[in-house]
Amino acid sequence: MIEKVIRDAVHGDMVFTNEEMELIDTPQMQRLRGIKQLGTSSLVYLGAIHTRFEHSLGTCWTAKKILEAIKSNHIASGKVVPFDRQIEKTIVAAALLHDITHIPYGHTFEDERRIFERHDENKNRLFHFLDSQKVKTALKRQGVYDEVVKILTAQKGKHSFLYQIVAGTVCADLLDYLKRDSFFCGLSHFYDKRIFRYFNIYDGEFVVELQKDGLFRHDALSELINLLRIRYTLTERVYYHHAKVVAGAMISKAVEIAVQQSKLKLEDLFDMKDDSLLYVLRSKSRSKPVANLIEAVENRHLYKRVYLVSLQQKELNGGITQDQQKILERDYHFNQEDRRGEAENLIRQELGLPEGGVIVYCPSASMALKEAKVPVKVDEQPPRSLAEFLNPEVSTLIDKHRSLWRFFVCISKDYEEKFEKASKLCEEIFGHPNMIKMQTRGQLSFNF
Repeated sequence: MIEKVIRDAVHGDMVFTNEEMELIDTPQMQRLRGIKQLGTSSLVYLGAIHTRFEHSLGTCWTAKKILEAIKSNHIASGKVVPFDRQIEKTIVAAALLHDITHIPYGHTFEDERRIFERHDENKNRLFHFLDSQKVKTALKRQGVYDEVVKILTAQKGKHSFLYQIVAGTVCADLLDYLKRDSFFCGLSHFYDKRIFRYFNIYDGEFVVELQKDGLFRHDALSELINLLRIRYTLTERVYYHHAKVVAGAMISKAVEIAVQQSKLKLEDLFDMKDDSLLYVLRSKSRSKPVANLIEAVENRHLYKRVYLVSLQQKELNGGITQDQQKILERDYHFNQEDRRGEAENLIRQELGLPEGGVIVYCPSASMALKEAKVPVKVDEQPPRSLAEFLNPEVSTLIDKHRSLWRFFVCISKDYEEKFEKASKLCEEIFGHPNMIKMQTRGQLSFNF
């Protein structure tokens, strides 16, 4: 079998078969070279310019390592390996293609501002890429097309492990991006490769073994909790860094305005990369508010938060309750009655700001640490979620992750003299005290 070695900054030498290279060399996969993995994070972490392409190859390589570990575990215990070569090819192809539907800054548009449907929930978008001639031909030649479609549409079918290895809780996707994002953001957070020794398949389900010969494996639990710590730290420092989030919200607002003006639609983004989207918005949209937002992001002239509320630990003052959080989510995230747009326009008009001059940011309230739901095997009983263990450290990480939620309003720093008025206006509109205290002109402090 012909193989090709690709050198990766994170995993070292990664080996791919000629069948895998046929998929890698399609235009649809090569497009991912122009889509940054972490969106606007490079405005904060200068090295965070790695792409969806690198991550896709890394996820594929990690899936291979998981499959090898499971085979070794079964052979060592005298059990039959629960999958054949064809299933391996299916999992590897799905891992390679798991991000093929991504558009530039996709998570920001889909998960945070909800302009478009999520990339992994839009079947029309998936088939736009999978049914392109070269991708479909390569998958059909391998005889894995139908099963890859099932995995990428989260159809778990007879064997849950096919989906779980690629995109479950603790999976190939997670294990690559934890390592890759930490590395390129300059954060010294890495997991031990020993984690692969604990992977297994039980009754068709991908699990983490926390027992051996009837004895509980504390080292396995520690390494699993370490993954949760890394995931939390990246969320806190990178994924929800305020500057990264504000920049993403500004691009999202520009896209939203362009869509409302019928100058952009989702399908236009299918063949775009990060730079081409920003170019179209800045130079081709013929919309001054859109162009102003994009130019501000490109020059790192980011909007400033003038109003903020969040969940807080009980000993701190000023936070909102989870019930209040859900109301904000209902009104300003799901946006069924365009409450967010109405609030933005009201604030903008009261302050005398131009279109696009105010952004209300409200992420989903369901910021669950999904990795804590990983199935673990600890005894002769069926696998159960790690979160069910009521381990104090796991519970603390789940609570801390949930508390990272932030609701805020931001405006251009060109209107610094209006910050205080904006703060008071937001308190009236949203009904909660501002956690940003206006001390002196232009200086903000945070009450947490």
